[in-house]
Amino acid sequence: MYSASSGRRNEKKFDTNRSELYEEIKLFRNARERERYDNMADLFALIQTLQCLEKAYIKDAVTAKEYTDSCSKLLAQISAAFNLVKSSPYPDIPTFMKEYYLDCPAALQRIEEGKPITVKDDQGNIRREIADITSLYITLCDRLHMGMRAKDELYPDLKCLSDVLDKMSNLPPEFEGKAKIDTWVRQLDALSAADVLDEDQAREIVFDLETSREAFNKTLG
Repeated sequence: MYSASSGRRNEKKFDTNRSELYEEIKLFRNARERERYDNMADLFALIQTLQCLEKAYIKDAVTAKEYTDSCSKLLAQISAAFNLVKSSPYPDIPTFMKEYYLDCPAALQRIEEGKPITVKDDQGNIRREIADITSLYITLCDRLHMGMRAKDELYPDLKCLSDVLDKMSNLPPEFEGKAKIDTWVRQLDALSAADVLDEDQAREIVFDLETSREAFNKTLG
């Protein structure tokens, strides 16, 4: 049988349970600990944002320029945020991500490379690219001067030269040498492996290689 007194007892019991459910649990005991958790939350959010940006670029949802600018900014922010978090439990970002189950493989790869995917080279490897390009120019010209004119003797190095030139993002857009190399890549690509360049074609490709190399050297100052 319901009575006012039993209703009040149930109401009191309900209120007590409700209070416990909504009791705030503090992760920190002082301002210093609170700042530490805030810094960790900032780093967590930045990594997730970078992951979303990588996926957006893959889906062509942002332009290359928008991606490059945003990615560069995020990488700088992540570096700064991690400096505030770095400690013995978190010696590096992969450890931090593993500790908090942060599954962001694309972001991690970008962090480890330290640059947007659209940035194809940096000062650390430009000298190697220059050496590779110079070597390929010389090798191709030497082969042609030795009478080697078959597609299978020229095409692999010619295609490699085109690819390495394409990676050199510091070359000016109007660099004519790249266009000449690409023209010959397309012409040889249309031939069968046993096809051979005739005398006029051989002289023309040597001329284009030499002028392309001279133009490349000029871009280096």
